[in-house]
Amino acid sequence: MSALTWRRASRVTCAALAWCAAVLYPGVLFLTVSTGRFTGERELDVFLAFALTALVAALLRRRALPAHGILLFAWIVALMEMPNGTIAGLEILLTDLSVCYIAVTCARRLSIPIAVTTCVLQVLSVVAWLHADEVLFVTIVLAMAVTWMTGNSVRVRRAHAETLREQATARAVSAERLRIARELHDMVAHSIGIIAIQAGVGGRVIDTQPGEARSALDAIEATSRDTLSGLRRMLTALRKDDPGAAPLGPAPGLDDLGRLAAAAKDAGLEVDIRRTGEPRPLPPDVDLSAYRIVQEAVTNVVRHAGTERCRVTIDHRDEELAIEIDDDGRGGMIGTGYGIVGMRERVALLRGEFTAGPRPGGGFRVAARIPVLAAVA
Repeated sequence: MSALTWRRASRVTCAALAWCAAVLYPGVLFLTVSTGRFTGERELDVFLAFALTALVAALLRRRALPAHGILLFAWIVALMEMPNGTIAGLEILLTDLSVCYIAVTCARRLSIPIAVTTCVLQVLSVVAWLHADEVLFVTIVLAMAVTWMTGNSVRVRRAHAETLREQATARAVSAERLRIARELHDMVAHSIGIIAIQAGVGGRVIDTQPGEARSALDAIEATSRDTLSGLRRMLTALRKDDPGAAPLGPAPGLDDLGRLAAAAKDAGLEVDIRRTGEPRPLPPDVDLSAYRIVQEAVTNVVRHAGTERCRVTIDHRDEELAIEIDDDGRGGMIGTGYGIVGMRERVALLRGEFTAGPRPGGGFRVAARIPVLAAVA
């Protein structure tokens, strides 16, 4: 039996035993109360009853409605057997807390009927087995109302925070796509400029220097293929461009990692750049995205890792470009920053694979694999 199968079997067995104990819980509580042991004459029985109460409360995380029903039924039966204020108070307290948890984790259309039903059953059980006045009824209703509103308020705040996180992530993705679009614009403009120049040269020398004209046509063909390759893979995934001006100057690539390492060294970080495989020309969009991934990862190391060294590995494989950035710092930042969102978006647009997370031995690793043959085909 494999380790995964064993873990699954263990989880199923533990869950089955827990629910069996939960089903027995009303009977155990009834016997504990009916024999008078709830008053402290038999501490072991009282401990068992409270242990099963904690177990049922824990099962609220898996199946809230059945666990709440078992809890409510058990304490109504206990109040029926021993009608006193202690049992009534425990019934109201425990079932109100259960309703609060349901209000936190479930939608209003489910939590409101459960709260109303529970409150009605609480009132009916008190009316049936206790001599209660109007003040107690009002207290029960108010306690339930406050409990439900507290749980619902927590749920609303959590939902609002999650919405804000999703909106921030969406904004980060949109900003990264606009940035990629500007850089793609630079790449296309540069390529079209080369094509125009080579076409002009070829047109002027086609009669007198056929060799030069042929070289110009070859350059036009190569440049056009690279540009169309980038457009096919990225333009369909991008939305509309940013109205702001695109940055001037040539787009950086992996050949510029030396300058990036020098800048990082000035900031106190030693960047060890290692290259493996056989280097070859890359499509402009792949080259640019690879540089941006390394740049962002190194920037995160400088800002968050608290270390003086990191290693950048560029592996030129037969069908892909593999990039790894490793450090031995504090573990990076996954959930709070949007640099990783941008890197993942870049790799996804190039149909690659991206991972980022803490290393087993400490530190943080960013890894990307970008197809190359598909890009130049």
